[in-house]
Amino acid sequence: MDVHHAAGTALSQLSAGPPPAPMAAPRFSETCERILASVDQVIDGKAEASRVALTVLLAQGHLLVEDVPGVGKTMLAKTLARTIDCSVSRIQFTPDLLPSDVTGVSIYNQATRQFEFRPGAVFANIVIGDEINRASAKTQSALLECMEEHQVTVDGTSYGLSEPFMVIATQNPIEMEGTYPLPEAQRDRFMARISMGYPDEAAEIEMLESHQSESPLLSVQPVAEASEVAAMIETVKDVYVSDPVKEYTVALGKATRTSDRLRLGASPRAILQLLRAAKARAALDGRDFVLPDDVAAMAPAVLTHRLILDRRAAGAGLTAAGVVEALVASVPLPSDGASRLRRQG
Repeated sequence: MDVHHAAGTALSQLSAGPPPAPMAAPRFSETCERILASVDQVIDGKAEASRVALTVLLAQGHLLVEDVPGVGKTMLAKTLARTIDCSVSRIQFTPDLLPSDVTGVSIYNQATRQFEFRPGAVFANIVIGDEINRASAKTQSALLECMEEHQVTVDGTSYGLSEPFMVIATQNPIEMEGTYPLPEAQRDRFMARISMGYPDEAAEIEMLESHQSESPLLSVQPVAEASEVAAMIETVKDVYVSDPVKEYTVALGKATRTSDRLRLGASPRAILQLLRAAKARAALDGRDFVLPDDVAAMAPAVLTHRLILDRRAAGAGLTAAGVVEALVASVPLPSDGASRLRRQG
């Protein structure tokens, strides 16, 4: 979709009414299956990555896809965006990209003798940020307000973004030439980070077969509307979380802050986003309540990219992913009965 059309659509939705009613469970499951099936037709052998991406969308988060070039990072982002009939924009991050290219700029109109706001590429339901760590830290920081508060402030005036709103950013490993490391505050805005990895042999052979004549992305048609996704988000919000599961989530966060292998642990925002992701995972599994397993399953994707290893741990060859895995194994689970308590009444 053209960026200016997407931006115009977003601005026209600023006066939207109250949120939609939650979607009924059978329709929720059916819509999720349609979206995942559509994505899996293009992304061969990466069902788990597709599922995490949908989980983040339904949890009102943002997704960071990190891996080496050529493994399908941008393809995953574009495919998920195409499965939903909503406004989409793509930003190619380069060293000369300016913050105003992302957020928009006020331009003086000589005819009216007034400044007019020209929205940037961030005014869309789904924003694909390609190779985000090839732009300067100043340009990367232009996304901070957008991602956290779903609004843009230019020249003292705030402009709301349309709902649903999601940033799917791709980045190459920092060892690659021409990359800048994402600041800690920027990484903390992303609910989850995933790596695509290389496909297995069968999936790669299937890719050679299906991608010979043209990209399968061209045949992807929307299978859900933006209003349906908004209703699904409301369904996720209604997923019940018992007190023991909340305590378990907080205990995981505390474990990262007290670990002698970490210099920076999980922030309160990280713990909140971990629980939101767990609620979305529970809904995808057809449940209206969260299990500790949901929290533990989402912890690697939600926590790993936010943590900074202690120098001694890094020197010993440990990784943040390995530390998270060990902490999840060490924190006691709530009793089975307490974690399965459903909403009363």
